[in-house]
Formats: sequence, C-alpha cells, structure tokens
Amino acid sequence: MNCPFCEFFETKVVDSRPTEEGHAIRRRRECGKCRKRFTTYEKVEEIPLMVVKKDGTREAYNRNKVLNGIIRACEKRPVSMKHIEAIIDDVEREMHNTMEKEITSTYIGELVMNCLKDLDEVAYVRFASVYRQFKDINTFMEEVKKLLNEK
Repeated sequence: MNCPFCEFFETKVVDSRPTEEGHAIRRRRECGKCRKRFTTYEKVEEIPLMVVKKDGTREAYNRNKVLNGIIRACEKRPVSMKHIEAIIDDVEREMHNTMEKEITSTYIGELVMNCLKDLDEVAYVRFASVYRQFKDINTFMEEVKKLLNEK
C-alpha cells in the first residue's frame, strides 16, 4: 500500500477493526517515510451480477431499480427507509449466496415479494400487481385470496 501523501511503498498497520456494519475491515496505517497516518478499508470482492429479464435481455444489476420499485409499493404506508434498505440487503445477500453470475428478474421479484409479504400486505399487493402484471381485477383478487389463505 503506497502512502497517499508521499507515495512511499512501505506502510505499517497501526490498528485494525471491523466497520459498524461488519462488512469491511478498517485499517489505520502509518507511512514508513513521512510518518503520516491514513485509513484504508478491506472488503470482500463481490461478483458483479447480471439480471436476465423476462424478454431474455441482460443488464447489470442495479440496486436503485429495486429500491425505487419497493419505495413505490410502500408509498403512504408505515414502512421506514430502514426497513426498505434491510429488504434490499436481504435480497442482495440471497442473490450472492446463489453463487450465480446471472440472476433472473423473476427470482429477484419473488425475493422482494416474500420480504414485503411479511412486512406490509398492502405494499406486497402493490408490488405484486406491477411485478406480475395483473391483467384484470380477477387476477388481482386471486393474489389477495392467496394472501388471505396463508393467514
């Protein structure tokens, strides 16, 4: 690790500790030449994910697309951003646990719906209506009946 101040190539680790989230290691380093200190972070390299859409096209996974869909479903509902972020973190963890480089949009949608179902039923039905592309009121009613039968 080169010093960001003088570019000297020898630095030593003074202190190491996990970040608050636990997803990285924070290291305080000191330059062997100028003695200035700086911080680095070490984290696991994640595999970039590609999403295979329903029409067969592929695009890079975009966290913001999932976030926006969940926010729309939770609009005017008692669901905090903390809960929404937790849903996305859970979904991403599940996607990475598959160890696949390509994930179908169907799989992502099902993961989100499973999380929303437990959190807020109205948000679940809203998300499902867009995700499953309800064609008419009967399709909508079938989804609501499934939700009621699970209770």
